[in-house]
Amino acid sequence: MSVFGIGLAYGIATLVVMFSGMPIAFALGAVAVVFMGIYMPTASLDTVTQNVYEEMASITLLSIPLFILKGAAIGKSRAGQDLYSALHAWLHRVPGGLGVANVFACALFAAMAGSSPATCSAIGSAGIPEMRKRGYSGGFAAGIIAAGGTLGILLPPSITMILFAVAAEKSLGRLFLAGIGPGLLLVSLFGAYAVIRFRQEYATAEAIYKNGGPEAPILIRDEYTLAERFSVLPRVIPFVLLLTGVMIALYGGYATPSETAGLGGLLALALIAMIYGVWQPSDLGPIMRSTIRESTMLMMIIGMSLLYSYVMSYLHISQSAAESIVAMHLPRWGLLFAILAMVIVLGFFLPPVSIILMTAPIILPPLRAANFDIIWFGVVMTIVMEMGLIHPPVGLNIFVIRNVAPDISLSEVIWGTLPFVLLMMGAVLLLCFVPEISTWLPDLVMGPDGSR
Repeated sequence: MSVFGIGLAYGIATLVVMFSGMPIAFALGAVAVVFMGIYMPTASLDTVTQNVYEEMASITLLSIPLFILKGAAIGKSRAGQDLYSALHAWLHRVPGGLGVANVFACALFAAMAGSSPATCSAIGSAGIPEMRKRGYSGGFAAGIIAAGGTLGILLPPSITMILFAVAAEKSLGRLFLAGIGPGLLLVSLFGAYAVIRFRQEYATAEAIYKNGGPEAPILIRDEYTLAERFSVLPRVIPFVLLLTGVMIALYGGYATPSETAGLGGLLALALIAMIYGVWQPSDLGPIMRSTIRESTMLMMIIGMSLLYSYVMSYLHISQSAAESIVAMHLPRWGLLFAILAMVIVLGFFLPPVSIILMTAPIILPPLRAANFDIIWFGVVMTIVMEMGLIHPPVGLNIFVIRNVAPDISLSEVIWGTLPFVLLMMGAVLLLCFVPEISTWLPDLVMGPDGSR
């Protein structure tokens, strides 16, 4: 059978197994092992466990469970809710300040946790009920949290970016820095949309009230004294200092990503023990279970995805696909558009972890040949994958929101997230025209990248 035929069979088999309902990790592993048995020497089957272990033994990947531990320590305690409450107290005078506070809370929590579902769950459990209580529509409230949660894979420490750095063999510190500018851009766009949408909902409720209708909760403004605003800071400041310290240690070259992740996890546990009294085994149990469950899931996906990619490479599927893309002689930006369109389609069905590990061997060689900055592309690809987290059919953040707020219908959640998908598309276009939004900070801190 030709390489094209094998590649087509490989892709069809993958889709069939995935749509059968089998977990992604086992689906990828099963397809890889079957094709190894058919098309590779029999002895290769004896090396499956060795290959999976060697792929997961990267010191960079060690930071993933440690960052997850830090996020779980904050998300399973009251730290996430207190963070949100503090931001709300200080932003309550801004029109739509509650929505803006949730965007900022998601951004700060994402920078501490590095996980999109954890951000949605931690901030959504407090933020959505508060927004609904104050008259925000279900779709609007759900959209803010779902979109804000996507920042978990863009703002450092991003687990997705860790995997991209491994796959692209690029500096993790430079990639983390490259995500900060676009991350702040998205926070600004989401916050501006929250203000605009709030004004629309407020005007509608006000018109109904003036015509003799009931006074909607959205018309009632919260008031906080200066003393009340300062009173919410003592519990939040230590976690902000933790985030700042981790960033300084990482970007200042004082520690490796794995060391900063470990230090961050231990300090997060120490802080919740001192501030919230979370230190007994019964209190730490949910944190440890959440960490082990999510880490095991991710590491299994990583190991099996890399085995899947290894088989693709051995059978020359990825190389042939890359050669076919190059042979199309697309213009430089046409090549980028084709690759991003492929990522968007994959985002309909797969989580970012699988997309990176499955596509990196295919898309990176032609991008390098076209002289694209791979660090910049990693950021753009991450934003495109963020869209996949908030649109159907997979839309992981959508289903997290459904668990947090079951009273909001699925259709409301989907319609509430669509404006944020459009904002992300706008951010991608802006990054294409002004790549310095992403590249200026790593160049400033670490010097120009000579490998571009």
